[in-house]
Amino acid sequence: MGDLLSNPYFATAANYAVTGLAMIVFLSLFELVTRYQVWEELKKGNLAVAMATGGKIFGIANIFRYSISEHVSIGQSLIWGTFGYVLLLISYFIFEFMTPSYKIDDEIAKGNMAIGFIAMMISIGFSYVIGASLVR
Repeated sequence: MGDLLSNPYFATAANYAVTGLAMIVFLSLFELVTRYQVWEELKKGNLAVAMATGGKIFGIANIFRYSISEHVSIGQSLIWGTFGYVLLLISYFIFEFMTPSYKIDDEIAKGNMAIGFIAMMISIGFSYVIGASLVR
């Protein structure tokens, strides 16, 4: 397997496949913790949900970008990427905790674009901090 991963084409395809599968799993976990149905809301055209979900997608991809660039093996990249995802998920719960006067998920489900935008920026912003911390 090590010989195959020394081939840049194979390594790229392998990282793409692993990250793609992780993205599906992690987005499914986000779907479980939100109070709204992401794909139903997107189908309705809820832009707040699109922004919040887009931020999560970018955040996960950005964390894996750092993890892949900092770790030699795909296994290490996956482990560190998963750890980064858990931290990203925690940041989402902290955002909910910091706004006790209203529920973030309820506001996003109602289409509150200001909250959707802030949720997107939290995911993007923290992904850079988390990613930069995933060093060898």
